Amino acid sequence: MSQPIWQKNSAANIDKTIMEYMAGEDVLLDNHLFLFDIQASIAHVRGLESIDILNQVEANQLCDTLNQLSEEHKLGNFQLDSRFEDCHSAIEFFLTEKLGDLGKKVHTGRSRNDQVAVATRLYLKSSLKIAVEHVKNSFKACIEQAEATAHIPMPGYTHLQRAVPSSCGMWFAGFAEAMLDNLYSLINTLDLIDSNPLGTAAGYGVNLNLDRKLTTELLGFSRLQANPIYAQNSRGKFEIATLNALSQCLLDIRRYCWDLSLFTTQEFDFVSLPDEMTTGSSIMPNKRNPDLIELMRASISVVQGAIVEIQSVLSLPSGYQRDLQLTKGAMIRGITKSLDTLALFAQVIENTQFKQEKLLDAFEPPMYATDLAVELAAEGVPFREAYRQVNDRVEELKNKSPTDSIKARNSPGGCNNLLLNELKERYLNFNQSVKQKSEA
Repeated sequence: MSQPIWQKNSAANIDKTIMEYMAGEDVLLDNHLFLFDIQASIAHVRGLESIDILNQVEANQLCDTLNQLSEEHKLGNFQLDSRFEDCHSAIEFFLTEKLGDLGKKVHTGRSRNDQVAVATRLYLKSSLKIAVEHVKNSFKACIEQAEATAHIPMPGYTHLQRAVPSSCGMWFAGFAEAMLDNLYSLINTLDLIDSNPLGTAAGYGVNLNLDRKLTTELLGFSRLQANPIYAQNSRGKFEIATLNALSQCLLDIRRYCWDLSLFTTQEFDFVSLPDEMTTGSSIMPNKRNPDLIELMRASISVVQGAIVEIQSVLSLPSGYQRDLQLTKGAMIRGITKSLDTLALFAQVIENTQFKQEKLLDAFEPPMYATDLAVELAAEGVPFREAYRQVNDRVEELKNKSPTDSIKARNSPGGCNNLLLNELKERYLNFNQSVKQKSEA
C-alpha cells in the first residue's frame, strides 16, 4: 500500500496488518465509485478556481489529468489495487505523480468524508436512474402482454385454491400497475437524496468561502446539502432509502416469480418458459428447472440483508465515525443485485407464455358461484340471501363458461374493463413530470 494520505511523518512505522484491516475491501468496492469520485474532483477543482485558490492554468491542468485518469480506468490501464488505501488516495497519487506539487493542491478545502459522501450520492443517483429505465421496460412489457392476453380466461386463486374466473390480461395488468407505483417510488427517492454534500469537509465546513452553488450545478444536484453535520449524519440513511425503493421493485418481482414457479409445475402446467430460462438437473434427465426464476425470486433477500446491515451500523452519535465505512459493501451488494435482477425482468415478462388449453381445463362449475350470487343481487335479492340460494342452484353453474364470465366482469379494473388506457396515460404523465423536473 502506498503511503496513506493522512500520514504526517513518512518515517513512522505503520502496522501492515492493522492497515489492511482498516482498509478492508474498500479499494475493491471503490471501483464502483471511482469515476464518480473523479467527476466530483473535477467539480471541486472548478470550485477552487472560482475563488482563486487555483488559477485557470492550474485548474485546466488538474481537470485534464483527472479526465485522463478517468479514461485510463475505463480502458483498464489504471487499476485500483492494494497499492492504495481507497479511490481517494488513488486519485491524489495519480495527480501528484503526473503534476507534482500541483496535484497535492486538489485536496484543499475538502475531506475524504465529503469526498466519499458525494461519490456515493452520485452513485446512488445513477443507480436509481438505471432502475427507472429497467422498470419502464418492465411496465411496457406487462402492458403489451395484458393487451395480447386480455380475453384469455385464467383461474383466479385465493388461499392457493381456485376461486373465481380471471384472465391473463388482468394478471399482467396487475404487475403493470405495480411497476408504475415503483417508478414513482424510485423518482421520489431520487428527489430525496438529490443534494450535494461536497464542501462540507469533515462535517464542520472549512475556513474558505467555497462556491458550493457552483459545484452543485456542475454535478447536476438539485440543491446543496446545507448543514455539514447532517451531510455526515445522512450517510447510510440515504443508502437505506435507495435500497428500500429498489426492494419495492424486487418485492413485485418476487411475487411474479413465485407465480411462475407454481404455474410451471406439472401440477399447474399453465406456463411455458424458453429453454434459455431453465436448466437441467445434474442427475435427473427428465427435469427442466426454473433456476433463473427462483434466483430472481430470492434476490430481494440480498437487498433486505443489506438494509439491515446498514441499519445495524448506524447506531452512532452525530458526526463521522469510521464505522460508516462498513456500509459501503452492503450498499453496493444490494444495488448490484437489484439492478441485475431488474435488467432481466422485462425479458422474463416477454417470454411468459400461457397455455390456453391448460388454463381452460382448470375451470370447474363451483368457480361461477360468485357470478350467480352477484347476478341474483343485481335482480334485487339481498346479497346474503343470494349467497345462500346459490347452494340450491348448483346445476345452473354447469351452464356457465369462463369466457362469458370474464366478459361480464365490467367493473373498473375487471377482466372486461382492465383500464389499460388509464395505466398508459399515467405512464405518459410520469414521463412528462420527470421531463419537466429535469428541465426546471
